[in-house]
Amino acid sequence: MIKLLTNTARTAILLWICTITQIYWSMGILTDNTSSGCLNCSFFHDAFFISLFSTLILTILFLPLDRIKKNSFNITAKWILLMAVCFFWDYTIFVDRESSWSTYDFKAEIYCTMYTSALPIIIVSAITLIILHLDLVLSKLKK
Repeated sequence: MIKLLTNTARTAILLWICTITQIYWSMGILTDNTSSGCLNCSFFHDAFFISLFSTLILTILFLPLDRIKKNSFNITAKWILLMAVCFFWDYTIFVDRESSWSTYDFKAEIYCTMYTSALPIIIVSAITLIILHLDLVLSKLKK
């Protein structure tokens, strides 16, 4: 039971660091833009609470995936979930801080979000999963 709580806490902390890092890396160009939903909210305020919410959701979703014994499916499912959540929040931030003040259509919003966040999402989520499964990675390297 203690091992499960320790692993869950470690996963939650790592996911929070991952999401806040990824948000600042990909959407940091919008830090000076005003939010259309909350005129007094800072970018840090939005990033902090988005990261907390993402951490809660992803930690809950990762728990059943940890019980899957096939590591390739486990890691692939986690990577897809992590990238999808990060892209969703990047899109939300882009719409809130940039697109709502301009004349972007849906395709342009998706394109601009993909353009600014694809590389950060892939790199940060891969590093996060490598750290989460460090014991598996090290055992593969020893062989």
